[in-house]
Amino acid sequence: MHEKRWRCYAMTVNGLPQEIRYNEATVEGLFLPLLHRLTALQVEKDGRILAFLAAPPATGKSTLLQFMEQLARERGDLPRGQALGMDGFHYPNSYLASHTILRDGMEIPLKNIKGAPETFDVALLAEKLKAAKAGVTTFPVYDRRIHDPRPDALIVDAPILLIEGNWLLLDEEPWRNLRALADYSIRIDAAPELLRERLIGRKVQGGLSEAEARAFYEASDAANVLRFAAHAGAADEVWCMEADGDFVRIKLHTKNPLR
Repeated sequence: MHEKRWRCYAMTVNGLPQEIRYNEATVEGLFLPLLHRLTALQVEKDGRILAFLAAPPATGKSTLLQFMEQLARERGDLPRGQALGMDGFHYPNSYLASHTILRDGMEIPLKNIKGAPETFDVALLAEKLKAAKAGVTTFPVYDRRIHDPRPDALIVDAPILLIEGNWLLLDEEPWRNLRALADYSIRIDAAPELLRERLIGRKVQGGLSEAEARAFYEASDAANVLRFAAHAGAADEVWCMEADGDFVRIKLHTKNPLR
């Protein structure tokens, strides 16, 4: 097996400068071919296309799509892509605080499970996706400074829209109706134990103690990781995230020659 060659890239993620790394072979053999497939699909359809990336928490999906947006821009021979997140479609905190959900016979405030499928405005997401296919529209953005969405914060106008989120391909109502709006879809799978350690590590880096981070995982993140694994839904491409953060493709849909 060839030794992996990692390359660092300077990026701005969530408004903050960061240095991220990807395997050079993965950039050339996985990311760029995907961008070329999307380009061919956009040319065939002669209009804006929507590509969904569904992945569980801690797989770096938002950073990945921002990197691919930057990659397309730097190459110069690819149409402009625009990376968009699903997090802007969270219900506002005021809504989450005033609404509950019944789980295991207990009534739980939605604010306690923020990030679960029930805490998103799926109807608004569907409305905005349809508007994006029809023409220029706006999208909300999740502001991590106030931990709330900001409506109509972003103008959406690129020929290729790259949209990421945990639940975009979820095989549950009302989420499964979104799949018809995607022209192409990618799903990233990852071992739950790998995600567990990454999520706990993220919380520790954010200032929690090890015990607090593990307690938060068991109370919140664990259910989302398992729900994604059980009900993620089908995709045109399936990737797997490895322990070192690299990605490998394990399925490519072949019925359409563009795919």
